Amino acid sequence: MSENNQKMGFRIITDIPRPTPELLERLNKFTVPELCDGMDVFRAMDYQIKPMVTRQKIIGPAVTLQLMLGDSLIVPKALEAAQPGDIIVIDAKASCNNAVWGDNRSRVAKAIGVGGVVIDGAFRDIDENEAIGFPIYARANTCGRGTRGAKGEVNVPISCGGVSVRPGDIIVGDRNGVVVIPLEHAEEIIEAAQEQVDKMEAQFAKFEETGQIVPASLEMELNRLGY
Repeated sequence: MSENNQKMGFRIITDIPRPTPELLERLNKFTVPELCDGMDVFRAMDYQIKPMVTRQKIIGPAVTLQLMLGDSLIVPKALEAAQPGDIIVIDAKASCNNAVWGDNRSRVAKAIGVGGVVIDGAFRDIDENEAIGFPIYARANTCGRGTRGAKGEVNVPISCGGVSVRPGDIIVGDRNGVVVIPLEHAEEIIEAAQEQVDKMEAQFAKFEETGQIVPASLEMELNRLGY
């Protein structure tokens, strides 16, 4: 049995860690590529997961949802667990044959202040969702709904787009894709990302001053390889 004596396969956990608003504000200065540059091993989801409804950037703590293939019965329980600013992250096993999200769920999510949804799978009702204006990141848009009869879990570790996501991990998404930032490593990622931004700005300033196109560090590596 798991936390609160919940049986595995039926766990719904509501108490998760969340970042401070100040930390999110500092992270929000960076694009998703810049945050990837701040990681030795970047934790970007599969490139097919992109903004499908609105191009709005999203950032917030993950409320995770693990589904059985093609089933969406448990999705409303994730909405119950979510707080304003949270990002719902759905492990739908990359299946795009059945939608696990639609316009009614977008209406509810927007009304309670959820920041967006990221789906390793598909959603539907694209016209209605565009009218609602709730940010949806997903692999695909499809027409058929999911089944509603299988078990699932809320706020357990999941895999989404090939990246492990834990409840409370920070999700950042923009038109480039989605990156997952472990809460305990956020400070070092901010520092490393800023270093890379400063480095790129210095390189461009050098180009404007001297016309140098290849930075000295890259020139050394090219020379080492025999160019």
